[in-house]
Amino acid sequence: MLIAAIIAYLLFTILIGYWASRRVKTSGDFLLAGRSLPILLSSSALFATWFGSETVFGASSEFLKGGLYSVIEDPFGAALCLVLFGLFFARKLYRMNLLTLGDFFEARFGKRTELVASIFLAPPYVGYIAAQLVAMGLILNVVVGLEVWQGVMISSVVVTFYTYIGGMWAISITDFIQSIIIIAGLLALAIILVAKAGGIAPILSEVHPTTFRFLPSWNFKEIMLYLAAWSVLGLGSIPSQDVFQRVMSSGSEKIAIRSCFIGAGLYLTIAMLPLFISLCAKHLYPQLTNGDTQLALPNMVLAHTPLVIQVLFFGSLLSAIMSTTSSAILAPAAIFSENLIKPLMKDKLTDHRLLVITRICVLVFAGLATIMACVRTNIYELVGESSVLSLVSLFAPLVLGLYWKKATGTGALLAMVLGITTWLLFPYLKLDWPSLIPATLVSFAAMILGSLWIKEKSKV
Repeated sequence: MLIAAIIAYLLFTILIGYWASRRVKTSGDFLLAGRSLPILLSSSALFATWFGSETVFGASSEFLKGGLYSVIEDPFGAALCLVLFGLFFARKLYRMNLLTLGDFFEARFGKRTELVASIFLAPPYVGYIAAQLVAMGLILNVVVGLEVWQGVMISSVVVTFYTYIGGMWAISITDFIQSIIIIAGLLALAIILVAKAGGIAPILSEVHPTTFRFLPSWNFKEIMLYLAAWSVLGLGSIPSQDVFQRVMSSGSEKIAIRSCFIGAGLYLTIAMLPLFISLCAKHLYPQLTNGDTQLALPNMVLAHTPLVIQVLFFGSLLSAIMSTTSSAILAPAAIFSENLIKPLMKDKLTDHRLLVITRICVLVFAGLATIMACVRTNIYELVGESSVLSLVSLFAPLVLGLYWKKATGTGALLAMVLGITTWLLFPYLKLDWPSLIPATLVSFAAMILGSLWIKEKSKV
């Protein structure tokens, strides 16, 4: 019964996406929903940016292991990203009327910088997409009994088809519906578990005091790790096509800015529910947390909740992850087609052909992510690693490109190359602190020195 209900639910979600895809007439519609989303759709899309596998499985698993301190990266860092984007980036980027973040580097620094930036923009999404596919594979493993890799393959086929036909219009409309359902599902599950436990007090009475520790101790290494945790998503996801395309799909500049703040508030609030539910699971069914803690919540729901809650939880969770995955697949496909292929084709590429090429790129990136998902299964690590690459290579060129008139293409190129080189080589120094911090600092220094060293005429 549960399997049939989930299949019906997923088919309903795909049908919604297919219906919404009829609005797609141009590449602009496919990538940014024609820049016409109202605030409800825009806010729900930003809320759904990260509300997927890492929120329900990854973060709850890390929380059970190390408490609140271990989930600074997500959800706190993720919410910080949206706040910062709304404060400092949304207005300026929206006014530039761009299709992709790669277009910013072309408009600001020239085609050579656009090419290099696009190479750094697209690959990190492979790990992020893989994390979502792993999550869907885990769900199918729990519900149907399939091997995780088999679930990954099936999920990949479904979500790739959905992305291929849908575009940003389909993603946004399904995000809105799915956001309502996942919130309702998590709230219902939390209420039922609290009732079973006899209230919140018995649950909290067993929690170790260090579980809610939020600040680091006055130790240099711990402070560096703490800052790094905030930075991975908090700063690293700012120069990402995924966030960019959701914000730029808004119907106006004001909607874009407000949606960032609403999305951040929703995400930080609702993302607390899986953490609380994991505490309930540990209190009521401690045996479920002895194995793979990523499976603690789905195993608990399957074994100890009524069918209605199971359908609501698994169906809404799968659809939320599908939405996140769809957007993550669309992001690198947009970069690759718009900023790498289109410049090579020059005037020979019509808008229709660009749309076809973008859809082909969707298939390519989905395939690469599927391979990675079959090899690696730690969701939290896959998500974190995908954001670090953007932080150490693209964050400095984006910030200084927007706010420093003297920034040049030479500086941007040096920032990208030296930033990621430092990140790769720093661990060999064995200084025992996270390499993303010195790599980011090197990237900023290279941007400034490179811009001052070789004078170029600014394009903005």
